[in-house]
Amino acid sequence: MQKTASAKWHGGIKDGQGSISTQTGVLRDAPYGFASRFEGGPGTNPEELIGAAHAGCFTMAFSLFLTEAGFKADSIETKSTVTLEKVGEGFSITACQLDMTATIPGIDQATFEKLATGAKENCPVSKLFANNAKITLNAKLAG
Repeated sequence: MQKTASAKWHGGIKDGQGSISTQTGVLRDAPYGFASRFEGGPGTNPEELIGAAHAGCFTMAFSLFLTEAGFKADSIETKSTVTLEKVGEGFSITACQLDMTATIPGIDQATFEKLATGAKENCPVSKLFANNAKITLNAKLAG
């Protein structure tokens, strides 16, 4: 299985502008640039897109682990915080923090934590970053 996304760029690093599109059309020429990446300006940036991918991937993996263990979530909400830092001469993504809250009928705390940790370690996006960024999880069982 392969999925595609593309980026276009015009101009220099600070005065230029770009756009990002995805195969599905969910993003179609979404603007990005220096200001949206480093100065909080309008538009998207690679780090928030990576965060969205990580949150989505982890949440689906957790749902799979729950299903395999005989549970079904009423709700799972995950936020991913991606840290971009200056390292040496350039920048690196150094950490990804996952904050998840879930409501799952009939599950005990130990099973919840075991399944959440398994999802964190085994979702494909976590595996992608495993040797390059510290991935942490704060999992909260609600209700």
